[in-house]
Amino acid sequence: MRIKLIFLSLFFLVVFTAFSYSVAKENWQKTDFDSTVKLQDHISRKWDPLFSYFSLLGSAEVTVGVSLMLAFLALIRLRWLAVLGWLAILPASLVEVFGKLVLYHPGPPVLFHRSLLPTSLPSFYVHTDFSYPSGHMTRTAFLLTVFLMIALFSWKESVIKIITIIMIILIALMMALTRIYLGEHWLSDVVGGGLLGLSFGLLAGTLILKRI
Repeated sequence: MRIKLIFLSLFFLVVFTAFSYSVAKENWQKTDFDSTVKLQDHISRKWDPLFSYFSLLGSAEVTVGVSLMLAFLALIRLRWLAVLGWLAILPASLVEVFGKLVLYHPGPPVLFHRSLLPTSLPSFYVHTDFSYPSGHMTRTAFLLTVFLMIALFSWKESVIKIITIIMIILIALMMALTRIYLGEHWLSDVVGGGLLGLSFGLLAGTLILKRI
């Protein structure tokens, strides 16, 4: 099973690469624009505060911080492969930043911006030229993929396991929704970030889990 998951990780990395090429060719412009407009038209502005603060969960400070903390706990237990697994969020983030620097894909214009977040966190001062892929989605998908693998392969069948899996999926969908609705990213940014995070998350999970 471990080998299959590694190949699955590579598969999603290839899909991410192919999708990135499609984005670079500007094949998603109409879909990106239409999806943002429809979401903002159909969701009330009263949700702006909730969506804004929920998106903090995907910030670099929170996601990388959680990964580093879990890597430290694994280090204390001398689980070297698990340490590498949790630290895999760093190369995933580097790929994300590289994409934003080299792939011409301007983010949504200011007229779409609805975020109410304060800009005191360090990550708010880091600016890249373009918006593909979404860093929030990359890091969130990474962590949620690992947590999902832990629930699937390490927990016994129970109601709690089913509820946990459903919650993980809902959090992923919610993060994707907030990125688009708040005008922070296009749909293509979110899909690309999800694929990138999923790929690295699967690889990390094979290192973190003792038994698969």
